[in-house]
Amino acid sequence: MENKMFCYQCEQTAGCTGCTGNAGVCGKSANTARLQDELTGALIGLARAAEGNEHLVTEEMNQLVLEGLFTTVTNVNFNDETLKILIYKIENAKKKLVPNCFTCSGSCGRNDNFDMNTLWTTDEDVRSLKSLILFGIRGMAAYAYHASVLGYTDETISKFFYKALFAVGMKDWGMDELLPIVLEVGEVNLRCMELLDQANTTTYGTPIPTTVPLTIEKGPFIIITGHDLKDLQLLLEQTKDKGINIYTHGEMLPAHAYPEFKKYSHLKGNFGTAWQNQQKEFDNIPGAILYTTNCLMPVKASYADRVFTTEVVSYPEMVHIGEEKDFTPVIEKALALGGYTKDQHMTGINGGMQVTTGFSHGTVLSVADQVIEAVKNGDIKHFFLVGGCDGARVGRNYYTEFVKQSPADSIILTLACGKYRFNDLDLGTIGGLPRIMDMGQCNDAYGAIKVAIALAEAFECDVNELPLSMVLSWYEQKAVSILLTLLYLGIKNIHLGPTLPAFISSNVLNFLVENYGISPISTPEEDLKKLLNK
Repeated sequence: MENKMFCYQCEQTAGCTGCTGNAGVCGKSANTARLQDELTGALIGLARAAEGNEHLVTEEMNQLVLEGLFTTVTNVNFNDETLKILIYKIENAKKKLVPNCFTCSGSCGRNDNFDMNTLWTTDEDVRSLKSLILFGIRGMAAYAYHASVLGYTDETISKFFYKALFAVGMKDWGMDELLPIVLEVGEVNLRCMELLDQANTTTYGTPIPTTVPLTIEKGPFIIITGHDLKDLQLLLEQTKDKGINIYTHGEMLPAHAYPEFKKYSHLKGNFGTAWQNQQKEFDNIPGAILYTTNCLMPVKASYADRVFTTEVVSYPEMVHIGEEKDFTPVIEKALALGGYTKDQHMTGINGGMQVTTGFSHGTVLSVADQVIEAVKNGDIKHFFLVGGCDGARVGRNYYTEFVKQSPADSIILTLACGKYRFNDLDLGTIGGLPRIMDMGQCNDAYGAIKVAIALAEAFECDVNELPLSMVLSWYEQKAVSILLTLLYLGIKNIHLGPTLPAFISSNVLNFLVENYGISPISTPEEDLKKLLNK
């Protein structure tokens, strides 16, 4: 029976093998999935056209590549019409690079768009490596997009997107040609995350530890979700003195730690937990919701009239805020809804009424002497990086139990939305340092890498020799790009869950196990015992 669609890029893909029916687990229709494949094929066609014509490539084309790749990240775009418009723009960009190809009667096919069906049906090892490249650059494009919004770009990063797309479209390449590019994705993504870190901290300051309440005060309010700090800044500016409170949601939580945002008194706190709970948490809320990046789930009728999208996020029939960034419709909806009539004392999933964020690499490294001394005198015996994407699959309570059972002489570093499984827990302190340190968004993974490298330098050892263990959760493609960066850096013995990626073939998995010691999570008890005795 012929598949109506094929997609296996997220952790929750059907049967841990791939979504093939009328719709994906994420909620995208088969037609939307096919259009996203067509969009990817057009991007590969653009990369082919750029080969030998690099001098004709413009910043506008580079931005179009970012937008096209970011659009195909899970939970970004569910709108067929906006996908068609983007495909049209990419086709026009290609015409500017190879205008003669559109009047030529030859059949060389050099600049044709790529048929993604040939990828999904090819040799499984080739498909696996090409998927790692493709999904990795999709995640990296999200980071590069956020940096570009703040005016930060890098020609090396821009050029690599074309190189990687070109490689995905090469029909006769095997493991020898593809594996180096897989690791190069990790290398370039490290630079990309560094660029984004520079963009965020230069623009908004170095994050500082900040306690964020989960209570929603009475009165009109807007929830802003996603990752884009620029959108938050613009929304805060446009809502000043309007009697509207602003609450972060999901990956926007770490914004509270940036000094630049602390001057806005109406940025009150955080609403709810991670992205996969939004259909329940947003049900009939008397406030407006602004989606800025990925994290969008199919919208329920009970709150559809109060959902707004911007940037690359798109959903049928939802009001979209365009490039002019006029948030008046969002503001008017919040005022009309009026908010709660009395304060709502909400909690995290473990019952906590507040969470703490802001332990960026700048903050952690500013007390490096204190940390190093605590390790030397035995107060801190182990560091665990427990973080990554959250999701709805059964088994993710593993991360909650892992943190709860972690020894009292260990530090939990965390980042991304996976932290909502345990970030409202109070695990106490070690030598004045909190045992749970939230380093920020998935976009801030660079900070965790920088801390690990700094500790290795301080103890004059390799990162793999540190009393540091990485227990990561993954859901979408930004997690893939981060994993590839860790592999590029030679970091070994990563525990990954709740399941291993469906796009990793047996041979590629064996390569990762043999060379990097990657292993699936088992139980908190077994993994803690193993990691503490390594």
